[in-house]
Amino acid sequence: MSTEPVVTWTDAGDGVLVVTLARPPANALGPPIIEGLDAALDHAVARDVRVLVLTSAVPGFFVAGADIKHLGAVDAASFTAYGDRLRAVVEGLAAADLVSIAAIEGVALGGGLELAMAATMRVAGDDARFGLPEVRLGLIPGAGGTQRLPRLVGRGRAIDIMATARQVPASEAAAIGLVDRHVAAGTARDVALELAGTLGALSRPALAAVVRTVDAAFDRPLPEGLGYEVAQIQELFEHGEAAEGIAAFLEKRPPKFA
Repeated sequence: MSTEPVVTWTDAGDGVLVVTLARPPANALGPPIIEGLDAALDHAVARDVRVLVLTSAVPGFFVAGADIKHLGAVDAASFTAYGDRLRAVVEGLAAADLVSIAAIEGVALGGGLELAMAATMRVAGDDARFGLPEVRLGLIPGAGGTQRLPRLVGRGRAIDIMATARQVPASEAAAIGLVDRHVAAGTARDVALELAGTLGALSRPALAAVVRTVDAAFDRPLPEGLGYEVAQIQELFEHGEAAEGIAAFLEKRPPKFA
């Protein structure tokens, strides 16, 4: 058995961390990848990473989903423990104080799609395929899939994807809002890194406020959401980096955000 780590991370400079999954043959989300992702997130938080790019080194696979062999060997209590650990990592990615980008080539199924949906943005190569096929196992998605997919693509499309267990091609995923960038096959990582560099140069408080305020649109009535938006922009003006951004614009120079 290989002793090579299945999750590694590399500093790409300018506050960008590249996290790579490498557990052949399919990057199944068993304990090794879950533990590795947990360690990578801890590293990102400790190093004050601004943008995290999540990618795969396994050809044809982003993440194929849960480790079915592992699930076939556990009892109910162990199934609960496994699900709790997976959910903790997925929610940890979603809640991290950074921008995350999933660079997806090949299949992202089940927990793999749930992991990708927890990222702030998704870049998909043309060979990418997406699905939540848990009904074929007599289950439903259990790491946020039933909640995040409808928020991205709408109720009807989400039920269609989950109930039929079909795989959605990258072109359709882009058309329905499941992915943010649809690029040529084999270029998702490079495009994600370019995007990470662009985002990493912007105001971190402003980026975080964009994500918070957009998320609030799904959780609050419109009048409450509008009030939240006002509070966010006022906070940025008084305590964020708006002073530097405005000064740089007036002085016709690039801003120097912290």
